[in-house]
Amino acid sequence: MKKICSTALASLLAFSMALGQTPAAEIEMADALHQNGKIYVVVAVVLIIFAGLVWYMIGIDRRLRRIENK
Repeated sequence: MKKICSTALASLLAFSMALGQTPAAEIEMADALHQNGKIYVVVAVVLIIFAGLVWYMIGIDRRLRRIENK
């Protein structure tokens, strides 16, 4: 479980650092999405996908732990 949490945290940090690298001139799309209120839909979809991946990884970890104990 610790490995999964650390991997998820490292992935999240790498993802956030990659997004922080964009120059200020290329944010027009984000401004348009924010003005229309669609940015919240984008954030919700990203969070749902991330939560699904974490849930899937935890499930695999549990199954592997059961197999190892047998």
